[in-house]
Amino acid sequence: MMRIRFGLRAKLLLLASVLFTIPWFGYQYVWEMEKYLRYGQEQTILGTARALATALHERPNLFNNQASFLPSVEQGKDFYGYELKQAIQLDGLPNDWPNYENRIHLYNQQNSINPLLANINSEHMFTATIAKYGKYLYLFISVVDNKVVFRPTNAQSIVNNDHLEIALVDNSGVFNRYIIANKQSGWLDSYRITHLSGPFPEVANFIQGHWLTTPQGYNIELRIPLTHVGDQIAFAVHDVDSTTEGISSSIGSADPSQKETLGTIVVPSPEIERIVKGMSHTNSRIWVVDQHKRVLASAGDLTKAGGVWQRTRLPDDNTNGNNLSPWQQLEQNWLIPLYYKFLTKPPKAFIDNLYDTQNLTGQHIETALIGDPSSQWRLTKDQQAVVLSAAYPIFINQQVHGAVIVEETTNGIRTLRNKALEKLFSAIIAILLISAVVFLLFASRISNRISKLRNQAENAIDENGRITASITASTANDEIGDLSRSFAQVVNRLSQYNHYLEGMSSRLSHELRTPIAVVRTSLENLSLHDIPQQSQQYIDRAQGGIARLNAILTSMSEATRIEQMLVSCERVNFDFNRVLNGCIQGYQQVYSTINFHYKPSDKALSMNGSPEHIAQLFDKVIANAAEFSIDQKIFITTEYHSKEVVVHISNNGQLLPEQMHERLFDSMVSVRKGSQDTQPHLGLGLYIARLICQFHQGKITATNHHNPQGVTISMSFPRT
Repeated sequence: MMRIRFGLRAKLLLLASVLFTIPWFGYQYVWEMEKYLRYGQEQTILGTARALATALHERPNLFNNQASFLPSVEQGKDFYGYELKQAIQLDGLPNDWPNYENRIHLYNQQNSINPLLANINSEHMFTATIAKYGKYLYLFISVVDNKVVFRPTNAQSIVNNDHLEIALVDNSGVFNRYIIANKQSGWLDSYRITHLSGPFPEVANFIQGHWLTTPQGYNIELRIPLTHVGDQIAFAVHDVDSTTEGISSSIGSADPSQKETLGTIVVPSPEIERIVKGMSHTNSRIWVVDQHKRVLASAGDLTKAGGVWQRTRLPDDNTNGNNLSPWQQLEQNWLIPLYYKFLTKPPKAFIDNLYDTQNLTGQHIETALIGDPSSQWRLTKDQQAVVLSAAYPIFINQQVHGAVIVEETTNGIRTLRNKALEKLFSAIIAILLISAVVFLLFASRISNRISKLRNQAENAIDENGRITASITASTANDEIGDLSRSFAQVVNRLSQYNHYLEGMSSRLSHELRTPIAVVRTSLENLSLHDIPQQSQQYIDRAQGGIARLNAILTSMSEATRIEQMLVSCERVNFDFNRVLNGCIQGYQQVYSTINFHYKPSDKALSMNGSPEHIAQLFDKVIANAAEFSIDQKIFITTEYHSKEVVVHISNNGQLLPEQMHERLFDSMVSVRKGSQDTQPHLGLGLYIARLICQFHQGKITATNHHNPQGVTISMSFPRT
């Protein structure tokens, strides 16, 4: 199974990848920061609501006495004057009334103000809505009447025809009643029927509007100055089918005939609005509601209410676009657009029509109206923005009579968060790039130093264990430098030891030769004297031992001599095949019992070197093959390549041990086991063969072969 190399450089890069966790931690930090900012914003707007509520505490005159202090309100009787955003054209058409269908209230026979005239079969009914714009209160009534009866041209009565009756209590508490009775479609004819100076109704010109006849009946659209409108109102539509039969049906919001039976109306308080507008510069939308959750005043636009952070600018936001640095240009043109593939920008426009200004809803408002400040988070209707809303109760005489609601979006915080993430991501990208380059350079330097040390160690010792080069010690003051110096010391000591071993044979042969000569001379002199026959055999054994010691010294001297000769040997060009053929012919005579299998070649093959040492090389290998051959056969083959010639000498016999293939050519190494040969074997023959091969820049190897089994010595030499 192939193992994937996981080098030091890859490991360092893997460790460097831990840096990529920094963006995640950074994002978590910014997220935590955003949570604290939201909490701070919540406390801020709650403080704003408390401050405004404090300005409204114990000021009952700011609230509508009849409307805001009622324990409960009745739909259709108690009204809320919607704040219109644009003027209404008094033309009798509801087209310019915003959200008209949702703000009208239906009045039918169930709302009859005269039980004696109530007729469930009557089709007489009408719808009405009230709004406020500027200094006027607007009223729109659409009546269903199968027979519209106008006031006759010369009639003095204003009630013997279809007419609208309105009853108001102004800001001074004065009760007034008005009749709208037209002689035809068009501009309204309005009359006051209370507090008259004479017997006839007085014209009320301040009530302006339009009477429009419709297929179903007629529409009345009118406006009344707010100076005539207090906090009580009632209106009723009286149906007359004949100028002589009187009123047939009277339907209304309440009985307009008496002050006590009127309903209530709430219009946004100008005084509260002035107070609220003073707080509108807080980037918030503010509501003030009464205890029935009807809006008394409002200020601010939620789309611009992003909180205190909305207008906050970071220090470098004022950077002139013409003076951007290359990095800032990269951020503006590439990085920031990339960031916003994942980040969301705060919406500039969103839809939020959650509240009906007649009746605000929300758990935080409910909580505030029972006396406890509260806040809540919510999404806008289009889910584009998050709105934070805080409500604070308004106390009058220890009772809650309203609440202040302050709202802000989180757009300011989201903008600040995005700015922080932009800076964070840019800084992280810069850090990652710089770190990656530094780690890569550091890993490459370490890897190169280790690779260099590895190469020096491999080149210092060859495959035969000989020291061929030294290691240059590093001067770096670190662990790799220490390792390099240790390797250099080890190789140097090992080189000295090998040199000692290599010179030991020559020193031994030099030191032993003199005492051996003394012993041999003594034995020769002793043999010249008459000695007993029994002692002669000991002298013969001693002379045999001296002869063997002399042979050993000769072999040791030969190896030493060969090394010395090869150093000073002069190279010449010679015919390799001629030398080989001559050697084989000589071997056939020397080894008469050996059958040599060799096909000589008459082709000249030039080689540069020493032919005598080449012949000596073949002598050593042939002698070794003849000794180990069990079938008296030696096979000699040659291979001629373009750059080298290879000679194989094989014999059948004992196999080489696997661990001896490389050491067979070392000095003093022999694989003979219990040999009975009287000749000493020091394992120097193949050592000399290797020295001669190395001198000729060749190579010698030994391999086992099978079927039949044996050993092949291969020698390769470069061709010239």
